[in-house]
Amino acid sequence: MNEPTLSTKYDPTVVEERWYQEWESQGLFRPEYRPNPQRRYCITIPPPNVTGSLHMGHALCYSIQDVLGRWKRMQGFETLILPGTDHAGIATQKVVESQLREEGLTRHDLGREKFLERVWKWKEESGGMILKQFKRLGFAFDWSRERFTMDPHYHDAVLRVFLDWYERGLIYRGKRVINWDPGLRTSVSDIEVSDEVRQGKLYHIRYPFVDGGGFLVVATTRPETMLADVAVAVHPSDKRYQHLVGKQLRLPLTGRTIPVIADEYPDPEFGTGAVKITPAHDANDFEVGVRMGLDFDDPEQVPVCIDEEARVVAPGTPYHGLDRWEARKRIVADLEREGLLEKVEDHEIALKIADRSGEVIEPLLSEQWFCSMKPLAEPAIRAVKEGRIRFTPARYTDVYLEWMENIRDWCLSRQLWWGHRIPIYYTEDGTPIAAMSEDEARQKAGGAPVTQDPDVLDTWFSSALWPFATLGWPDQTEDLKRYYPTDVLVTARDIIYLWVARMIMDGLDQVREIPFRDVYVYATVLTEDGKRMSKSLGTGVDPLEYINRFGADAMRFSLLVQTGMNQEIRFGDRPIQEARNFCNKIWNAARFALMHIGEEIPAEPSADALALEDRWILDRLNETIEAVSDALQRYHMMDATKRLYDFFWSEFCDWYIEACKRRLEKPEGSVARWVLYQCLDRFCRLMHPFMPHITEEVWHRLPGIAKDSYLDYTDWPSPEPGWQNKEARREFEWVQETVRAARNLRQEVGVSPKQRLEALFAEGLAEGHEDLIAHLAGFERIEGGKPAGPYASTVSGSADLHLPLEGVVDVEAERKRLETLLAKRQKELESLEKRLSNPMFVERAKPEVVEADRLAAQGLREEIERLNRQLERLSALKSS
Repeated sequence: MNEPTLSTKYDPTVVEERWYQEWESQGLFRPEYRPNPQRRYCITIPPPNVTGSLHMGHALCYSIQDVLGRWKRMQGFETLILPGTDHAGIATQKVVESQLREEGLTRHDLGREKFLERVWKWKEESGGMILKQFKRLGFAFDWSRERFTMDPHYHDAVLRVFLDWYERGLIYRGKRVINWDPGLRTSVSDIEVSDEVRQGKLYHIRYPFVDGGGFLVVATTRPETMLADVAVAVHPSDKRYQHLVGKQLRLPLTGRTIPVIADEYPDPEFGTGAVKITPAHDANDFEVGVRMGLDFDDPEQVPVCIDEEARVVAPGTPYHGLDRWEARKRIVADLEREGLLEKVEDHEIALKIADRSGEVIEPLLSEQWFCSMKPLAEPAIRAVKEGRIRFTPARYTDVYLEWMENIRDWCLSRQLWWGHRIPIYYTEDGTPIAAMSEDEARQKAGGAPVTQDPDVLDTWFSSALWPFATLGWPDQTEDLKRYYPTDVLVTARDIIYLWVARMIMDGLDQVREIPFRDVYVYATVLTEDGKRMSKSLGTGVDPLEYINRFGADAMRFSLLVQTGMNQEIRFGDRPIQEARNFCNKIWNAARFALMHIGEEIPAEPSADALALEDRWILDRLNETIEAVSDALQRYHMMDATKRLYDFFWSEFCDWYIEACKRRLEKPEGSVARWVLYQCLDRFCRLMHPFMPHITEEVWHRLPGIAKDSYLDYTDWPSPEPGWQNKEARREFEWVQETVRAARNLRQEVGVSPKQRLEALFAEGLAEGHEDLIAHLAGFERIEGGKPAGPYASTVSGSADLHLPLEGVVDVEAERKRLETLLAKRQKELESLEKRLSNPMFVERAKPEVVEADRLAAQGLREEIERLNRQLERLSALKSS
């Protein structure tokens, strides 16, 4: 038999640690605990990077998945929630290189092999921290199946996909203008850079005609790349320049000659309408160069003037070796000295910033590995358009489709050491050989020595295989057969392109099946004042800090209850304090209920024996079961958690428990005890996916619960047809209306809620439930008519309620107290309004300070209005 009593105070640390150890030791998180061949459910969680610890966005993302997994287990599904981590090539290498710099070393000092040993060591340490955080949050993930994107089997899967696409001609090596990160010295993809508008300059430069007939003015924001210009382009319909097409210009500061060409690219409305063409340092100019028929392997035709360190390459000039920004200053000064700088204008520039390093991206002509994406994208577009994959919220369907329908080839190679090394080997004469290993490559080369390509694959190439490689693919494992395709992907909106789209393409191409049926895009977690959470900005928050203060259940609930469809959560102390208070409320209410339920399961009463409050709360419980189940089906976490909160706190605690107290010590108390049992049992089951620890603790204190049973494997509640009762709902709402009117009347004349009064007088009150109304409103009884002596009155529906005041309230003393308080509040409001009417304060103060003052002023106005009503009430006291 379980111990029915709970300790006086709820200690989340003790409860959460004990239950997690119990669940894990019993193997509850493994699908084998309760197999079901007919109903299976699988989520392969988005793998966090091994670059440190989890943040609040992770806490929300994985809490949602844990909710779904526990809910499905309770519905009888054989459930697998598979965890793991991502090697995060750029991010991880950056962290380890930073550590080396503190030691006065570089990766080149160590060499590739020793450096990779250092990264693996760091990965083991960091991965351990992430695992600890996962478990502290109570996540029911199958740790026996934990995966890492650099595991040997996973690595082989990555190479297999590369080789397959290479053999099919989808992967190729070529020259393109790529995003080059000068800080990390590697290429990065378009969706790993952020657009940022900064104040800059627009330089109007004179390009002299070779024949001496004046000059053509070109406007540019990047004069330093002028050294690699190959032409000046004008729009073919721009009548100002049509007669100049074909003429030769002398490129300032270089002595080279370049032509004026006609091309659709220039915008006649921007700058002068004439655009310098630098194919090696601008993606649009590259396309113009292609149309010009340039040979990109010929440095004479396509010169490069900035290198991988973002330094100028211009041998024989004073700019050679200068940093790009310093070179800009020198070039502008020289242009001005030679009379070739017509004017300089202030101009807002859209810069691309590398997400990882924060450096300004340098567009750079580079030979890289690319993947042709359009053939892969077409089936993935159809899968979403045909409804085989659904996005929630639905608006992200358009976001996905717009990107996929305009997809460009993907630059796969990264100039890093940490990651999946490209499986291409070169013979001494440069012939490429595709192979799974060096041994295989040598065999293909007839035993000749080979050298592997030094670059690694973009991290997202391997991450895109996550839903199926984690299940054993390319082997036809039992897990792959049982759990693929998975059921849902829970993800952030900023990686729909980076990751979601690529998983869909890879799953359809390699496994011939979609990787998941639903994509749920969760909200972004911001700071309390709406800023992005970031360690570098000093706005990051460690979930463990809050878990240690408030508990994991409170942490989870505080995030989930804010997860609406507006896609933003503002996180601070207040939401988690409210969630902690809710945990305490659950604990205390359960403690009260358990003390009265006792050690035996109460016998089910007949329907006739149920009092109004019993019938009402069972109806509300039924509606809650339906609402929570429906919300989970739609991934509406906020709707589910708010309904559970309202049911337990407002309906069960505030109304039902208060209503049934008068019966618990009487013979009819057994009926109330049975209802308490039903409510507590079903509430624990409904709340368990959201707050697993406290619900497991409370549920196990109920009589009749086997020690070796667990909520994860208990049936999810279903509505009871016999509990639906619209009549009880209507009647109890009338009781509530009457009780609220009586309570408000007491408050307005200054009677404490704790003070129990003899009688409430009523005229026109419908018969029935008088005892219940009196009990809930704080009276011994209800009498008809009007009281003798002074009294206060109010109206509730068709009834007049009268509160006798003789011996209850000192009317004169209460009036003086209210007048003093009113004067104080009016003075406070006057001070706030004066401050808010000052334009200097409103403009210069922080927005959150101004908003707090406005809210405080509104609160004071409402309190002043209430105090005036109370004074009016005292002035209108009636005597019989």
